[in-house]
Amino acid sequence: MIEIVPRENVSRGMQALVPVIAAVVALLLAAIPLWAAGAPVIPSYAEMFKGVFGSMFTFTEMLTRATPLIFTGLAAAVAFRARLWNIGAEGQLYLGALAAVWVGTGMFDGPPMLMIPLVVLAGAVAGGLGMLFPAVLKVRFGADEVVTSLLLNFIVLIFVQMMLEGAFKDPMGLGWPQSAPIVDNAVLPQLLPRMRIHGGFLIAIVLALIAWVVMSKTVWGLRLRAVGENRAAARHAGLGVNKVYLTVALASGGLAGLAGVSEVAGLKGYLTADLSPGFGYTGIIVAMLARLNPAGVVLAALYVASVFVGADSMSRAMGVSSFLADLTVSMSLICVLLGSFFVSFRLQFARGPAA
Repeated sequence: MIEIVPRENVSRGMQALVPVIAAVVALLLAAIPLWAAGAPVIPSYAEMFKGVFGSMFTFTEMLTRATPLIFTGLAAAVAFRARLWNIGAEGQLYLGALAAVWVGTGMFDGPPMLMIPLVVLAGAVAGGLGMLFPAVLKVRFGADEVVTSLLLNFIVLIFVQMMLEGAFKDPMGLGWPQSAPIVDNAVLPQLLPRMRIHGGFLIAIVLALIAWVVMSKTVWGLRLRAVGENRAAARHAGLGVNKVYLTVALASGGLAGLAGVSEVAGLKGYLTADLSPGFGYTGIIVAMLARLNPAGVVLAALYVASVFVGADSMSRAMGVSSFLADLTVSMSLICVLLGSFFVSFRLQFARGPAA
């Protein structure tokens, strides 16, 4: 008979090492399909490393790729810490992008100091409202937010496609389903000349720091963690559990909405239906790799972005599939979950009763 026994006095250092060890193990395991595909393992990983750190351009491309992942990773981390399972970050990203385009394509006119905050605020509010709806259904009717937020992704994407074929369609777009470009005064500033890295990266870093302070040093953060640890006990202690859920939903959805803002106002300049390759879903993996720590979300997003950008470079150089990046990230998540389990618990082999 095998028993699962909780470990006592698990050090914080060991818990912090779990994602690092998981990332290393995942990269080692990824060598197996790489070898099976006929590619030399070490030169392939060298190309992967070169594709991220080989030049300033490739490094800033990795930071650019990490920016929306930081936002969606924070969105998942904040919600999951309260055990509010926000699976709808992808839809909230598109809502934020749609609101940014709505405000930033001529509705208002003003200097950058006015237009950029307006675009950012509009995207955050739209994303927050996108998660508020499933949260209201949860606290009012007990609806499962996993189902409602997930289904809302598809509704939002269809709605965005309808807008891009109708009210938001660029009359100068030669028939392509895309929005009009955001006015220059609403575009997030570029951080380096001739590079695509933009101000959204700095906003993401600042928000990660704010999220860490709020969740670990404030009363609201304490309430959030209390609800996440034990909802019944929190309610018995007099905490407004439903109020916590609603505020967490607004914060989580707002962060996901900012991912859409950063993509349209910082990178592409206009909205299309294929704006996101799945940043909302990948943000969940980022949050889990970071063990729901906002500061760790930044490191996890940089790791995931490095794998994706490096795998693209390796794919071009060695002729292997770039889907190896998805495999590596998925294995990283599995390794983190297994590592977290064995750090918290141990298996005890016990003898059964004598016959």
